[in-house]
Amino acid sequence: MNLANKITISRIILTPIFITAIVYSRMDIALVFFALAIISDGLDGFIARSRNEKTVLGTILDPIADKILLISAFLCLSLVKTLPANLRLPPYVPIIVISRDAIIVLGSVMIHVIKGDVKIAPSFWGKLTTFFQMMTIVGILVKFTYSEIVWEIATVLTIISGADYIFKGSRILSENNSNNEKSA
Repeated sequence: MNLANKITISRIILTPIFITAIVYSRMDIALVFFALAIISDGLDGFIARSRNEKTVLGTILDPIADKILLISAFLCLSLVKTLPANLRLPPYVPIIVISRDAIIVLGSVMIHVIKGDVKIAPSFWGKLTTFFQMMTIVGILVKFTYSEIVWEIATVLTIISGADYIFKGSRILSENNSNNEKSA
């Protein structure tokens, strides 16, 4: 197990601590653990690339760690009743975030079953979406007055990036179908 994978695993371990802090309305502590998780996300990738230590385990664990953290945060920040109403996420936000991720995972599984290989790189829209999702969480934790604007942007970007991944996945499957028809 290399250093990058250990850092990724530590991000997974930080998530329950982060969630516990939210549940107990300790947004200051939640912010510290969320910041550590964000830093670890960048650090593990940098270390893997700079040391030429990219692993199959790392390519699987890293997005899983991100999804565990973000989905948990979105759920908690919509369900915890101790948050002021203007800082509590409306239910449609985590529903959209979770639905997009479920569609991406199911699409990836479908492509893997049909093609035997899945190579879907993060898109511009996906990276922008992740940034605004993270800023949504930070905004709520620091009680940013305009958090609602940030989460609305994140929600719109989540829909756009979800559609983008659906179109890319459909194109991959269509190419596979065209190749099968030509060889038949």
